[in-house]
Order: sequence, then C-alpha cells, then structure tokens
Amino acid sequence: MTATKPAPTTETADFLPLKGIDHVEFWVGNAKQAAHYYRALWGFTPVAYAGLETGVRDRASYVLVQNDIRFVFTAPITPDGELAAHVARHGDGVHDIAFVVDDVDSAWRETTTRGARSAQEPTETPGEKGVLRTSAIHTYGEVIHTFVDRADYAGTYAPGFRKIKDAGPVASGQTLLEVDHCVGNVELGDMNRFVDFYREVMGFSQLIHYDDKVIHTEYSALMSKVMQNGNGRIKFPINEPAAGKRKSQIQEFIDYYLEAGTQHIALRTTDIVGTVRALRSRGIEFLGLPHEYYASLPDRVGDVGVPMDTLEELGIEADRDEEGYLLQIFTKPVQDRPTFFFEIIERHGSRGFGVGNFKALFEAIEREQEKRGNL
Repeated sequence: MTATKPAPTTETADFLPLKGIDHVEFWVGNAKQAAHYYRALWGFTPVAYAGLETGVRDRASYVLVQNDIRFVFTAPITPDGELAAHVARHGDGVHDIAFVVDDVDSAWRETTTRGARSAQEPTETPGEKGVLRTSAIHTYGEVIHTFVDRADYAGTYAPGFRKIKDAGPVASGQTLLEVDHCVGNVELGDMNRFVDFYREVMGFSQLIHYDDKVIHTEYSALMSKVMQNGNGRIKFPINEPAAGKRKSQIQEFIDYYLEAGTQHIALRTTDIVGTVRALRSRGIEFLGLPHEYYASLPDRVGDVGVPMDTLEELGIEADRDEEGYLLQIFTKPVQDRPTFFFEIIERHGSRGFGVGNFKALFEAIEREQEKRGNL
C-alpha cells in the first residue's frame, strides 16, 4: 500500500472551491415508497415534493433531510425519457452528487475547459422564494455533479417544489450528521482514468492508495484510490476490480448496475452504538463479522471507547492509525439488486477508511455474494 498526504491547498488557490455536498439525488422506481423507507426506518424528515400536483408531468421527487444530509428521491411517472430508461437499466441508484459553490458559472467553466463533459450549462431558475443557480457536469457512468448556488434562494429546496408540512412521525434514536464520503465503482482499467479526471478537471488530490495486496481475500481483490478536494471536505474513493480466483464485489456491482456507478455512501455519526441499535430495531440489515475478528481486536486497536462485547453484539468494526481511530459498519444492499449500500462511520481523529478491517469486511461481503450465487 502507498499512502500520500495531500499537498497544502487553500480555498483561495483552489480553482473549484467546493463548500460541501448540497444533496445526493437517487433515481428510483418508486419515490413515494423510497421517501417512506427513509423517513420510517432511517429518520429522515420529508421537506419538499414535486410532481403532478406542482406541474411536473414526467416525474415525482421527494426531498428528505437529517442534519446536514439532504437526499432527493426521484421516480418516473411515464414510461418514456431518460429517467425511466435509467431506472429500467440500473435499478435504484445515485444519479447526482451535488456540491455547494459560490459561483456556478465559474465552476462549470473551470471544469468544462479542463475536459469535463457538460450536463447542464449555468442556469438561473426563478421562483417565489428567489433565484436558484445551477450547472452540472458528467463523471463516471451516468452520475453527474451539479453545482448549486443558493445565495439568492430562500425556498425549501428548489423552484417547482412545495413544502411538506406534515409527513407523519419520523424515526428517532439515530444521529446521522453529514456525508463522510461517496464511493464510486468503475470497470477494470478505469480507476486511474477517473483519478486523473478528479485531479485534472476538479482539482482534487490523492489522499490514499490501496492496491490489491491490501484489499484482498483468498478469492477476490480490488484496488482503490481516495481523492479529496482542495479543502478536504469532499472525499471520493474510486474502486476497480482486480484479478482473483472468483468475482469481486466491484465486479458484482458492475454486473448488476451494468456500468460504473456509486457503490455506497458513508454517513458520519457521533454515536454509532445508539445509531446502529436504533436502525437494527427497525429492520435495517448490517453485515456480520465472526467472533474471531473481535477476539483479536483489542490487541490491534486498543481502547476505542466502546466495550468489545458491545462492538461484537452490534457488528461494529474498529480501526486505528497514527491520527486516531474510527468505528464503522456497513449495511447489506438497501434495494433488490446487490448494488448500493450505506456505511455508518464515527471518527476520532482518523481520516482513514478502516484498512485494518478490509480483509474481514470483504470476507463478510463474500459470504453474502455466495448466498446470492455471485461469488
């Protein structure tokens, strides 16, 4: 494994200063049911809606928030068009990882002049609550990055959406604060191409490189490079499969998603124990690890503020590096296709991604692949 520290970068020197993730939009088969799932099980609050009742004729969208996380679920209501074709081909999946910027014109110009393919030229959308400014570019697969400027817009989400005033009770007990990182899976041989894309087109730097000597089991392997933006707020690991005796989780994703896409999103919490207990109580399924993993954990990570028997009871993993430690856990796929899932992560100094857990985690994933007949 090679690990590199990013070069010092200031926001003033950054040609694409990204202030954070504005929202993640999922294109799904049924937006109303997706909204109910994330409200009743994950504790997100529905805040805005667009559809037939608001004058939108081809789709329905629900906006849900929890602290600094904003998810948008959009589904087709006609059989024609890009959205319906996307869902038919890929199933439910991430379509847009959108960023907060001060200047959508500059963001679009800086990226497209460096080679990005435009998805939307800078656009001003007026509404009753002001003007929303956006632009967008393409990245891996059919995922796009939208640049969003809300400085002159005071509405709940965007023009054309109406505020949801009473969506019913929201699940409680979990503490999900923000998007920690988003992981993209690309086809064999494409990892470096998209590493170059984020470096050259968007000004990201490489934080960490994991090769197949680090991320492997007896049966499969993958390679990963973690890219981060200039101020370190946005982190995007990019994965590709590596040669192995059997099919890797990355190849399984590509086989069912049918091209590159977003494999999982990590959500940061300050109370992983309480959050996992609450989610498990409502039926969220997590990957499990064998007792042997926890038997050796104290010697490897030391005190992480949570009793080892509690970690084992809940299936939470722990890792430590020179900067601190982290606790993490991964859900099983949250839809029928074995593609997208979530990670819950609690950080205590560590900026890493749990390298000490990779082998145990991948073996757990392989056990699930074997149940599906895909290993």
